[in-house]
Amino acid sequence: MAEPAQVHVSDLLGGKKVLGRISETEGMLRRVRDGLPYASLEALTIQLGLEPGDIGAVVGIPPRTLARRKHTRQLSPIESDRLYRLAYVTHVASAALGGVSAARRWLSQANRSLGGVAPLSLLDTDIGCRRVEEALVRLNYGLYA
Repeated sequence: MAEPAQVHVSDLLGGKKVLGRISETEGMLRRVRDGLPYASLEALTIQLGLEPGDIGAVVGIPPRTLARRKHTRQLSPIESDRLYRLAYVTHVASAALGGVSAARRWLSQANRSLGGVAPLSLLDTDIGCRRVEEALVRLNYGLYA
């Protein structure tokens, strides 16, 4: 069975099992402001084929803090916002490239249009995130990317 090209951000963050019934806009905004459950980080980690420490580095959570978050089962609002940003870029990449597995490969491989670095390595800052999104727009519209 082929994987769907369009995957929602909420699905990447664990879907109904983790987030309950939630709208992609207002409901997600409220959940991010309250702090996403740690299970959302675990869900995205699995979707991207990463280790928790790797995704923690992108989201800006040091290893000891990550262990505390796992114990309390809750992320802070700032960590949740960064995790949402990563899930959103994954969503955009999956739409542009035809699925999550293609997005996972693209995010982890060096990219000439991004200075020869993997897009994932740029997602720890807003500026880097914008550069990755711009590369995806160029790719989606058939421009050099």
